[in-house]
Amino acid sequence: MRQNILITGASTGLGRGMALEFAARGRNPALCARRLPLLEGLRAEVNARHPDVTVAVRALDVNDHAAVFRVFRELRDELGTLDRIIVNAGIGRGASLGTGYFDANCATAQTNFVGALAQCEAALEILRSENAGHLVTIASVAAIRGLPRAQTVYAATKAGLAALTEGIRADVWNSPIRVSAIYPGYIQSDIGGSGPRKRPFIVDTETGCRALVRSIERERPRAYVPWWPWAPIALLMRVVPLGLLVKAL
Repeated sequence: MRQNILITGASTGLGRGMALEFAARGRNPALCARRLPLLEGLRAEVNARHPDVTVAVRALDVNDHAAVFRVFRELRDELGTLDRIIVNAGIGRGASLGTGYFDANCATAQTNFVGALAQCEAALEILRSENAGHLVTIASVAAIRGLPRAQTVYAATKAGLAALTEGIRADVWNSPIRVSAIYPGYIQSDIGGSGPRKRPFIVDTETGCRALVRSIERERPRAYVPWWPWAPIALLMRVVPLGLLVKAL
């Protein structure tokens, strides 16, 4: 059983929801995010609900790459080991290219891919040293195809993360280290499911995070969450003509 579980981007949204779900299963969460007061509030909530669970927290901006390595090591040392590391931190800023929003698009690219690369490097440093463990990256169904408007750069970063994850899996193929990429559909969070237009098939955060944790626990190489309807939709997205995809979005 993976007992000590590090989650980045854990102060809100999917990270927070996964932390609560793992704690309910008796696991020890190691939580990091930029806003330490929110993490401390989450730790107090977990301790009140599950007094036997140990919660470690650290402030972390994943764009501070040196800090990523330091914080991962500190959390490993505090809990004694890290059995699973979930690369979840990310943002969804941006707009159509060429419309004056380069800074927002660049921030998304830096955080969602380069920041994720730093997290994967720091995670593998620990997992390789222990020759054990489970690396999980939170991609998105947006990774399946190039998407228009505000999703263009976001989708590209998630596609890059998915490819990075598969490359890591290939690199540790003959080792005890397990590697999974999770592709969430529309789950209510700080990134997905907000805005004036309600997205189809969206589920609330609690339902979505429960499905995420169930999927992570299976340790499959890749998984769409919730499986229905996103696994069939992902297959359809791969083959539908781009013009129809654009109209659907």
